[in-house]
Amino acid sequence: MATARYGRAVTLSRSAVDDAVRYFDTWLAYRQQLDRVPGVQAAVLHETDVVLSTAHGLADVEAGTPLDTYHRFRIASHSKTFTATAVVRLAERGVLRLDDPVSQWLTFLADTGLARVTLRELLSHAGGVVRDGWDGDFWQLFRPFPDHDELCRVALDAAAVLPRNERFKYSNIGYSLLGLVIEAATGEPFGRHVERELLQPLGLDHTLPDLDPSGGHLAAGYSALSYADHRVPIEHVHTGAMAAATGFASTATDVVRWAAAHFLGDERIVSDDAKRQMQRTEWEVEGTGGSGYGLGFAVATIGSRRMLGHGGGYPGHITRTFFDPVDRLAVSVLTNSIDGPALAMATALVRLVDLAAQGPGPAPDAGLARFRGRFASLWGVFDVVDLGGRLVQIDPSQPDPAAAPAHLEVIDERTLRLARTTGYGSSGERLVFEFDDHGRPTRVRGGSGTTAVPIEGVTEAMRGRDRVRVGDSF
Repeated sequence: MATARYGRAVTLSRSAVDDAVRYFDTWLAYRQQLDRVPGVQAAVLHETDVVLSTAHGLADVEAGTPLDTYHRFRIASHSKTFTATAVVRLAERGVLRLDDPVSQWLTFLADTGLARVTLRELLSHAGGVVRDGWDGDFWQLFRPFPDHDELCRVALDAAAVLPRNERFKYSNIGYSLLGLVIEAATGEPFGRHVERELLQPLGLDHTLPDLDPSGGHLAAGYSALSYADHRVPIEHVHTGAMAAATGFASTATDVVRWAAAHFLGDERIVSDDAKRQMQRTEWEVEGTGGSGYGLGFAVATIGSRRMLGHGGGYPGHITRTFFDPVDRLAVSVLTNSIDGPALAMATALVRLVDLAAQGPGPAPDAGLARFRGRFASLWGVFDVVDLGGRLVQIDPSQPDPAAAPAHLEVIDERTLRLARTTGYGSSGERLVFEFDDHGRPTRVRGGSGTTAVPIEGVTEAMRGRDRVRVGDSF
Protein backbone atom coordinates (compact mmCIF):
# COMPACT_ATOMS: atom_id res chain seq x y z
CA MET A 1 0.00 0.00 0.00
CA ALA A 2 1.23 3.48 -0.80
CA THR A 3 2.28 5.67 2.10
CA ALA A 4 2.48 9.44 2.24
CA ARG A 5 5.55 11.51 2.95
CA TYR A 6 5.53 15.32 2.88
CA GLY A 7 2.21 15.48 1.07
CA ARG A 8 3.15 13.14 -1.76
CA ALA A 9 2.22 9.50 -2.30
CA VAL A 10 5.23 7.22 -2.08
CA THR A 11 4.71 4.07 -4.12
CA LEU A 12 8.25 3.06 -5.03
CA SER A 13 8.74 -0.52 -3.85
CA ARG A 14 12.07 -2.21 -3.23
CA SER A 15 11.11 -4.99 -5.64
CA ALA A 16 10.69 -2.47 -8.47
CA VAL A 17 14.08 -0.94 -7.67
CA ASP A 18 15.72 -4.37 -7.44
CA ASP A 19 14.32 -5.42 -10.83
CA ALA A 20 15.51 -2.20 -12.46
CA VAL A 21 18.94 -2.39 -10.86
CA ARG A 22 19.49 -6.01 -11.90
CA TYR A 23 18.94 -5.09 -15.54
CA PHE A 24 20.68 -1.71 -15.29
CA ASP A 25 23.95 -3.40 -14.35
CA THR A 26 23.92 -5.60 -17.45
CA TRP A 27 22.86 -2.64 -19.60
CA LEU A 28 25.78 -0.55 -18.29
CA ALA A 29 28.21 -3.35 -19.14
CA TYR A 30 26.88 -3.43 -22.70
CA ARG A 31 26.87 0.35 -23.10
CA GLN A 32 30.42 0.69 -21.77
CA GLN A 33 31.64 -1.44 -24.65
CA LEU A 34 29.25 -0.07 -27.27
CA ASP A 35 30.13 3.55 -26.47
CA ARG A 36 33.85 2.72 -26.21
CA VAL A 37 34.08 4.37 -22.81
CA PRO A 38 37.21 3.20 -20.96
CA GLY A 39 35.32 2.66 -17.70
CA VAL A 40 31.95 3.17 -16.02
CA GLN A 41 31.35 3.10 -12.27
CA ALA A 42 27.83 3.35 -10.86
CA ALA A 43 25.84 3.05 -7.66
CA VAL A 44 22.16 3.07 -6.74
CA LEU A 45 20.72 3.72 -3.28
CA HIS A 46 17.13 3.19 -2.13
CA GLU A 47 15.92 4.28 1.30
CA THR A 48 19.07 3.67 3.38
CA ASP A 49 20.61 0.82 1.37
CA VAL A 50 23.13 0.84 -1.45
CA VAL A 51 21.46 -1.71 -3.71
CA LEU A 52 24.05 -1.53 -6.49
CA SER A 53 27.74 -0.72 -6.55
CA THR A 54 29.33 -1.76 -9.81
CA ALA A 55 32.19 -1.05 -12.22
CA HIS A 56 32.81 -2.02 -15.84
CA GLY A 57 35.84 -1.53 -18.05
CA LEU A 58 39.27 -0.16 -17.21
CA ALA A 59 40.62 2.37 -14.75
CA ASP A 60 43.84 2.62 -16.77
CA VAL A 61 43.82 1.49 -20.39
CA GLU A 62 47.59 1.59 -20.86
CA ALA A 63 48.25 -0.50 -17.75
CA GLY A 64 45.23 -2.74 -18.32
CA THR A 65 43.97 -2.03 -14.78
CA PRO A 66 40.36 -3.16 -14.27
CA LEU A 67 38.06 -0.51 -12.86
CA ASP A 68 36.65 -1.34 -9.44
CA THR A 69 34.13 0.30 -7.12
CA TYR A 70 36.87 1.89 -5.00
CA HIS A 71 38.50 3.89 -7.77
CA ARG A 72 37.98 7.60 -7.25
CA PHE A 73 36.80 9.88 -10.04
CA ARG A 74 37.06 13.66 -10.28
CA ILE A 75 33.39 14.54 -9.77
CA ALA A 76 33.99 18.18 -10.69
CA SER A 77 30.85 20.30 -10.34
CA HIS A 78 29.33 17.88 -7.84
CA SER A 79 31.65 19.94 -5.62
CA LYS A 80 29.05 22.71 -5.71
CA THR A 81 26.59 20.54 -3.78
CA PHE A 82 29.11 20.23 -0.94
CA THR A 83 29.93 23.94 -1.02
CA ALA A 84 26.27 24.96 -1.05
CA THR A 85 25.48 22.61 1.82
CA ALA A 86 28.38 24.02 3.85
CA VAL A 87 27.15 27.59 3.28
CA VAL A 88 23.54 26.76 4.14
CA ARG A 89 24.71 24.90 7.24
CA LEU A 90 26.64 27.97 8.38
CA ALA A 91 23.51 30.04 7.80
CA GLU A 92 21.48 27.65 9.94
CA ARG A 93 24.02 28.13 12.73
CA GLY A 94 23.85 31.91 12.43
CA VAL A 95 27.47 32.31 11.33
CA LEU A 96 26.38 34.09 8.15
CA ARG A 97 23.21 34.97 6.25
CA LEU A 98 22.35 33.86 2.73
CA ASP A 99 21.45 37.46 1.90
CA ASP A 100 24.81 38.82 3.01
CA PRO A 101 26.59 40.62 0.15
CA VAL A 102 29.73 38.75 -0.80
CA SER A 103 31.82 41.87 -0.12
CA GLN A 104 30.88 41.62 3.56
CA TRP A 105 33.08 38.51 3.73
CA LEU A 106 35.49 39.25 0.88
CA THR A 107 36.34 42.89 1.41
CA PHE A 108 38.60 43.07 -1.65
CA LEU A 109 35.38 43.02 -3.71
CA ALA A 110 34.13 46.31 -2.22
CA ASP A 111 33.54 48.97 -4.86
CA THR A 112 33.47 46.35 -7.65
CA GLY A 113 30.62 45.11 -9.78
CA LEU A 114 30.32 42.05 -7.55
CA ALA A 115 30.12 43.93 -4.25
CA ARG A 116 26.34 43.69 -3.85
CA VAL A 117 25.96 40.14 -5.13
CA THR A 118 24.57 38.04 -2.28
CA LEU A 119 25.60 34.57 -1.18
CA ARG A 120 22.15 33.31 -2.20
CA GLU A 121 22.67 34.73 -5.69
CA LEU A 122 26.04 33.02 -5.97
CA LEU A 123 24.51 29.74 -4.78
CA SER A 124 21.77 29.91 -7.44
CA HIS A 125 24.03 31.25 -10.22
CA ALA A 126 22.03 34.48 -10.32
CA GLY A 127 24.88 36.91 -9.63
CA GLY A 128 25.77 37.57 -13.29
CA VAL A 129 29.35 36.45 -12.60
CA VAL A 130 31.77 35.52 -15.38
CA ARG A 131 31.81 31.75 -15.87
CA ASP A 132 35.55 30.97 -15.72
CA GLY A 133 37.27 34.31 -16.13
CA TRP A 134 38.66 35.72 -19.33
CA ASP A 135 41.32 33.03 -19.72
CA GLY A 136 39.83 29.64 -18.95
CA ASP A 137 42.46 27.53 -20.66
CA PHE A 138 43.36 25.89 -17.37
CA TRP A 139 40.41 23.64 -18.31
CA GLN A 140 42.60 22.38 -21.18
CA LEU A 141 45.66 22.09 -18.90
CA PHE A 142 47.42 24.89 -20.80
CA ARG A 143 48.36 26.10 -17.32
CA PRO A 144 47.48 25.24 -13.68
CA PHE A 145 44.12 26.10 -12.14
CA PRO A 146 44.06 29.51 -10.38
CA ASP A 147 45.52 29.78 -6.90
CA HIS A 148 44.09 32.15 -4.27
CA ASP A 149 45.79 35.27 -5.64
CA GLU A 150 44.85 34.56 -9.24
CA LEU A 151 41.24 33.86 -8.26
CA CYS A 152 41.12 37.27 -6.60
CA ARG A 153 42.54 38.86 -9.74
CA VAL A 154 39.89 37.11 -11.87
CA ALA A 155 37.13 38.40 -9.56
CA LEU A 156 38.47 41.93 -9.96
CA ASP A 157 38.77 41.73 -13.76
CA ALA A 158 35.36 42.80 -15.07
CA ALA A 159 33.78 39.68 -13.52
CA ALA A 160 30.28 41.19 -13.30
CA VAL A 161 29.10 40.50 -16.84
CA LEU A 162 25.29 40.57 -16.36
CA PRO A 163 22.97 42.39 -13.96
CA ARG A 164 22.13 40.48 -10.79
CA ASN A 165 19.01 38.29 -10.99
CA GLU A 166 18.57 38.86 -14.72
CA ARG A 167 18.82 35.15 -15.53
CA PHE A 168 20.53 31.91 -14.56
CA LYS A 169 24.18 32.21 -15.48
CA TYR A 170 26.41 29.35 -14.44
CA SER A 171 29.66 30.46 -12.82
CA ASN A 172 32.58 28.44 -11.53
CA ILE A 173 34.16 31.68 -10.36
CA GLY A 174 31.09 32.46 -8.25
CA TYR A 175 31.33 29.11 -6.47
CA SER A 176 35.07 29.48 -6.03
CA LEU A 177 34.36 32.77 -4.24
CA LEU A 178 31.93 30.90 -1.97
CA GLY A 179 34.87 28.72 -0.98
CA LEU A 180 36.70 31.86 0.11
CA VAL A 181 33.59 32.99 2.02
CA ILE A 182 33.57 29.71 3.94
CA GLU A 183 37.22 30.26 4.84
CA ALA A 184 36.54 33.83 5.97
CA ALA A 185 33.52 32.80 8.05
CA THR A 186 35.13 29.78 9.71
CA GLY A 187 38.78 30.81 9.92
CA GLU A 188 39.94 27.50 8.44
CA PRO A 189 40.79 26.17 4.97
CA PHE A 190 37.84 25.16 2.81
CA GLY A 191 38.96 21.53 2.49
CA ARG A 192 39.45 21.06 6.20
CA HIS A 193 36.04 22.55 6.97
CA VAL A 194 34.08 20.32 4.59
CA GLU A 195 36.00 17.23 5.69
CA ARG A 196 35.17 17.81 9.35
CA GLU A 197 31.62 19.11 8.94
CA LEU A 198 30.32 17.08 5.98
CA LEU A 199 32.48 14.13 4.98
CA GLN A 200 33.47 12.66 8.35
CA PRO A 201 29.97 12.76 9.94
CA LEU A 202 28.60 10.80 6.98
CA GLY A 203 31.51 8.36 6.79
CA LEU A 204 32.39 9.38 3.24
CA ASP A 205 35.87 7.93 3.53
CA HIS A 206 36.51 7.82 -0.22
CA THR A 207 35.63 11.47 -0.87
CA LEU A 208 38.24 14.23 -1.03
CA PRO A 209 37.83 18.00 -1.54
CA ASP A 210 40.61 17.96 -4.15
CA LEU A 211 43.32 15.81 -5.64
CA ASP A 212 45.21 13.69 -3.13
CA PRO A 213 48.92 14.49 -3.67
CA SER A 214 49.70 10.79 -3.31
CA GLY A 215 47.38 10.00 -6.21
CA GLY A 216 45.25 7.56 -4.26
CA HIS A 217 43.16 4.94 -6.02
CA LEU A 218 42.26 7.28 -8.90
CA ALA A 219 40.84 6.28 -12.28
CA ALA A 220 42.79 7.66 -15.23
CA GLY A 221 40.97 10.20 -17.41
CA TYR A 222 40.87 10.23 -21.21
CA SER A 223 40.25 12.56 -24.14
CA ALA A 224 37.28 12.32 -26.53
CA LEU A 225 36.77 10.43 -29.78
CA SER A 226 35.03 13.40 -31.42
CA TYR A 227 38.32 14.88 -32.63
CA ALA A 228 40.64 11.87 -32.85
CA ASP A 229 40.51 8.15 -33.59
CA HIS A 230 41.94 7.17 -30.21
CA ARG A 231 41.86 8.39 -26.63
CA VAL A 232 44.81 10.03 -24.89
CA PRO A 233 45.23 9.96 -21.10
CA ILE A 234 44.92 13.34 -19.38
CA GLU A 235 46.97 14.25 -16.33
CA HIS A 236 45.06 14.84 -13.09
CA VAL A 237 45.79 18.22 -11.55
CA HIS A 238 44.99 20.11 -8.36
CA THR A 239 42.17 22.64 -8.81
CA GLY A 240 43.71 25.19 -6.46
CA ALA A 241 41.34 27.94 -5.31
CA MET A 242 38.57 26.49 -7.48
CA ALA A 243 38.12 23.33 -5.40
CA ALA A 244 34.80 24.63 -4.05
CA ALA A 245 33.49 24.69 -7.62
CA THR A 246 35.13 21.66 -9.19
CA GLY A 247 37.79 19.96 -7.05
CA PHE A 248 36.13 16.96 -5.38
CA ALA A 249 37.05 13.33 -6.02
CA SER A 250 34.85 10.44 -4.95
CA THR A 251 33.31 7.08 -5.78
CA ALA A 252 29.79 6.45 -7.03
CA THR A 253 28.94 4.70 -3.77
CA ASP A 254 30.03 7.66 -1.67
CA VAL A 255 28.14 10.05 -3.94
CA VAL A 256 24.80 8.25 -3.53
CA ARG A 257 25.37 8.17 0.22
CA TRP A 258 25.97 11.92 0.06
CA ALA A 259 22.72 12.30 -1.90
CA ALA A 260 20.90 10.30 0.79
CA ALA A 261 21.85 12.96 3.34
CA HIS A 262 19.59 15.29 1.31
CA PHE A 263 16.54 13.04 1.44
CA LEU A 264 13.65 14.60 3.30
CA GLY A 265 13.57 13.22 6.82
CA ASP A 266 17.35 12.82 7.06
CA GLU A 267 18.65 15.69 9.21
CA ARG A 268 22.17 14.49 9.90
CA ILE A 269 23.68 17.45 8.05
CA VAL A 270 20.99 20.08 7.45
CA SER A 271 17.35 20.42 8.45
CA ASP A 272 14.43 19.63 6.19
CA ASP A 273 13.60 23.34 6.22
CA ALA A 274 17.04 24.08 4.77
CA LYS A 275 16.65 21.28 2.24
CA ARG A 276 13.40 22.75 0.98
CA GLN A 277 15.20 26.03 0.36
CA MET A 278 18.07 24.31 -1.42
CA GLN A 279 15.86 22.05 -3.53
CA ARG A 280 13.31 24.66 -4.55
CA THR A 281 13.63 25.74 -8.19
CA GLU A 282 15.11 29.22 -8.12
CA TRP A 283 15.70 29.53 -11.86
CA GLU A 284 14.75 27.78 -15.05
CA VAL A 285 17.86 27.02 -17.07
CA GLU A 286 17.35 28.42 -20.55
CA GLY A 287 17.81 26.09 -23.48
CA THR A 288 17.54 22.87 -21.48
CA GLY A 289 13.92 21.93 -22.03
CA GLY A 290 12.66 22.92 -18.60
CA SER A 291 15.43 21.94 -16.21
CA GLY A 292 16.12 24.24 -13.29
CA TYR A 293 18.50 25.07 -10.48
CA GLY A 294 18.08 25.59 -6.74
CA LEU A 295 20.82 26.40 -4.24
CA GLY A 296 23.66 24.14 -5.31
CA PHE A 297 21.43 21.49 -6.89
CA ALA A 298 20.23 21.06 -10.46
CA VAL A 299 16.56 20.17 -10.91
CA ALA A 300 15.32 17.86 -13.67
CA THR A 301 12.08 16.09 -14.52
CA ILE A 302 12.54 12.51 -15.71
CA GLY A 303 9.18 11.13 -16.76
CA SER A 304 6.93 12.39 -14.00
CA ARG A 305 9.64 12.25 -11.33
CA ARG A 306 11.23 15.46 -10.03
CA MET A 307 14.91 14.79 -9.48
CA LEU A 308 17.70 16.77 -7.85
CA GLY A 309 21.41 16.30 -8.35
CA HIS A 310 24.34 17.58 -10.34
CA GLY A 311 26.68 16.76 -13.17
CA GLY A 312 30.41 17.14 -13.35
CA GLY A 313 32.83 17.74 -16.19
CA TYR A 314 36.56 17.48 -15.47
CA PRO A 315 39.33 16.98 -18.07
CA GLY A 316 39.01 13.21 -18.51
CA HIS A 317 35.94 12.50 -16.35
CA ILE A 318 32.21 13.09 -16.94
CA THR A 319 29.83 12.28 -14.07
CA ARG A 320 26.14 12.58 -13.18
CA THR A 321 23.98 12.06 -10.10
CA PHE A 322 20.20 12.19 -9.61
CA PHE A 323 18.18 11.73 -6.46
CA ASP A 324 14.52 11.83 -5.50
CA PRO A 325 14.34 13.24 -1.96
CA VAL A 326 10.78 12.00 -1.41
CA ASP A 327 10.93 8.46 -2.79
CA ARG A 328 14.47 8.22 -1.43
CA LEU A 329 16.16 7.00 -4.59
CA ALA A 330 19.64 8.01 -5.77
CA VAL A 331 21.84 7.03 -8.72
CA SER A 332 25.35 8.12 -9.61
CA VAL A 333 27.27 7.25 -12.78
CA LEU A 334 30.95 8.13 -13.22
CA THR A 335 32.83 7.77 -16.53
CA ASN A 336 36.51 8.30 -17.27
CA SER A 337 36.44 9.99 -20.65
CA ILE A 338 35.66 13.59 -21.51
CA ASP A 339 32.78 12.42 -23.74
CA GLY A 340 31.41 9.84 -21.31
CA PRO A 341 27.59 9.43 -21.48
CA ALA A 342 27.06 9.69 -17.72
CA LEU A 343 23.91 11.82 -18.07
CA ALA A 344 22.16 9.32 -20.36
CA MET A 345 23.22 6.42 -18.16
CA ALA A 346 21.98 7.96 -14.92
CA THR A 347 18.74 8.97 -16.62
CA ALA A 348 18.28 5.39 -17.83
CA LEU A 349 18.22 4.05 -14.28
CA VAL A 350 15.45 6.44 -13.27
CA ARG A 351 13.44 5.51 -16.35
CA LEU A 352 13.91 1.79 -15.71
CA VAL A 353 12.80 2.16 -12.09
CA ASP A 354 9.63 3.90 -13.21
CA LEU A 355 9.00 1.25 -15.87
CA ALA A 356 9.33 -1.47 -13.22
CA ALA A 357 7.09 0.47 -10.84
CA GLN A 358 4.31 0.49 -13.45
CA GLY A 359 4.10 -3.30 -13.47
CA PRO A 360 1.70 -5.43 -11.45
CA GLY A 361 4.40 -6.41 -9.01
CA PRO A 362 6.07 -9.80 -8.51
CA ALA A 363 3.86 -12.88 -8.66
CA PRO A 364 4.96 -16.15 -7.07
CA ASP A 365 6.00 -18.87 -9.50
CA ALA A 366 5.39 -16.68 -12.54
CA GLY A 367 8.30 -18.35 -14.35
CA LEU A 368 9.42 -15.13 -16.01
CA ALA A 369 13.12 -15.43 -15.21
CA ARG A 370 13.61 -18.41 -17.54
CA PHE A 371 13.08 -16.17 -20.58
CA ARG A 372 15.52 -13.52 -19.41
CA GLY A 373 18.60 -12.90 -21.53
CA ARG A 374 20.48 -10.87 -24.14
CA PHE A 375 20.03 -12.15 -27.66
CA ALA A 376 21.53 -11.17 -31.01
CA SER A 377 21.02 -11.72 -34.69
CA LEU A 378 22.68 -10.20 -37.75
CA TRP A 379 20.42 -7.17 -37.29
CA GLY A 380 21.31 -6.31 -33.72
CA VAL A 381 20.68 -7.08 -30.07
CA PHE A 382 17.62 -7.28 -27.86
CA ASP A 383 17.09 -8.06 -24.20
CA VAL A 384 14.22 -9.92 -22.60
CA VAL A 385 13.81 -8.47 -19.12
CA ASP A 386 11.44 -9.08 -16.24
CA LEU A 387 10.53 -5.76 -14.64
CA GLY A 388 7.84 -5.30 -12.03
CA GLY A 389 6.20 -8.67 -12.60
CA ARG A 390 6.04 -8.50 -16.40
CA LEU A 391 8.30 -9.22 -19.34
CA VAL A 392 9.51 -6.57 -21.77
CA GLN A 393 11.80 -6.61 -24.79
CA ILE A 394 14.35 -3.79 -24.81
CA ASP A 395 16.91 -2.58 -27.33
CA PRO A 396 20.06 -2.03 -25.21
CA SER A 397 21.74 -0.01 -27.96
CA GLN A 398 19.33 2.88 -27.36
CA PRO A 399 20.41 5.64 -24.94
CA ASP A 400 17.03 5.35 -23.20
CA PRO A 401 16.32 1.64 -22.73
CA ALA A 402 12.83 2.37 -21.41
CA ALA A 403 11.75 4.61 -24.31
CA ALA A 404 9.81 2.04 -26.36
CA PRO A 405 9.83 -1.41 -24.77
CA ALA A 406 7.82 -4.20 -26.37
CA HIS A 407 5.47 -5.77 -23.84
CA LEU A 408 5.42 -9.57 -23.80
CA GLU A 409 2.79 -12.06 -22.68
CA VAL A 410 3.55 -15.61 -21.59
CA ILE A 411 1.72 -18.16 -23.75
CA ASP A 412 3.35 -21.29 -22.38
CA GLU A 413 6.67 -22.43 -20.95
CA ARG A 414 8.51 -21.81 -24.22
CA THR A 415 6.43 -19.18 -26.00
CA LEU A 416 5.91 -15.43 -25.59
CA ARG A 417 3.64 -13.11 -27.52
CA LEU A 418 4.59 -9.58 -28.56
CA ALA A 419 1.49 -8.02 -27.04
CA ARG A 420 2.36 -4.39 -27.67
CA THR A 421 5.13 -2.87 -29.78
CA THR A 422 5.71 0.21 -31.89
CA GLY A 423 3.82 0.37 -35.16
CA TYR A 424 6.83 -0.90 -37.07
CA GLY A 425 7.34 -3.81 -34.69
CA SER A 426 5.98 -7.36 -34.82
CA SER A 427 2.96 -6.79 -32.60
CA GLY A 428 0.80 -9.91 -32.15
CA GLU A 429 3.56 -12.29 -33.27
CA ARG A 430 5.27 -14.90 -31.13
CA LEU A 431 8.74 -15.52 -29.74
CA VAL A 432 9.46 -19.24 -29.50
CA PHE A 433 12.34 -20.29 -27.25
CA GLU A 434 14.59 -23.34 -27.11
CA PHE A 435 16.32 -24.24 -23.82
CA ASP A 436 19.24 -26.45 -22.84
CA ASP A 437 19.13 -29.18 -20.20
CA HIS A 438 19.79 -26.57 -17.49
CA GLY A 439 16.81 -24.45 -18.56
CA ARG A 440 18.93 -21.73 -20.18
CA PRO A 441 17.65 -20.21 -23.44
CA THR A 442 19.75 -21.24 -26.44
CA ARG A 443 17.70 -19.91 -29.34
CA VAL A 444 14.63 -17.77 -29.98
CA ARG A 445 12.66 -17.28 -33.19
CA GLY A 446 10.39 -14.29 -33.62
CA GLY A 447 10.28 -10.67 -34.66
CA SER A 448 10.02 -10.98 -38.47
CA GLY A 449 10.40 -14.71 -37.90
CA THR A 450 14.18 -14.41 -37.55
CA THR A 451 16.40 -16.51 -35.30
CA ALA A 452 18.44 -15.00 -32.47
CA VAL A 453 20.83 -16.68 -30.06
CA PRO A 454 22.54 -15.55 -26.85
CA ILE A 455 24.85 -12.67 -27.80
CA GLU A 456 28.04 -14.61 -27.07
CA GLY A 457 27.22 -16.96 -29.94
CA VAL A 458 26.98 -14.17 -32.49
CA THR A 459 30.10 -12.48 -31.13
CA GLU A 460 32.08 -15.71 -31.53
CA ALA A 461 30.63 -16.44 -34.97
CA MET A 462 31.53 -12.99 -36.29
CA ARG A 463 35.05 -13.24 -34.89
CA GLY A 464 35.80 -16.16 -37.21
CA ARG A 465 34.26 -14.81 -40.41
CA ASP A 466 35.61 -12.58 -43.14
CA ARG A 467 32.21 -12.27 -44.85
CA VAL A 468 28.57 -13.18 -44.25
CA ARG A 469 27.44 -15.54 -46.99
CA VAL A 470 24.19 -17.22 -47.99
CA GLY A 471 23.84 -20.40 -45.97
CA ASP A 472 25.68 -19.05 -42.89
CA SER A 473 23.90 -19.32 -39.56
CA PHE A 474 24.58 -18.90 -35.87
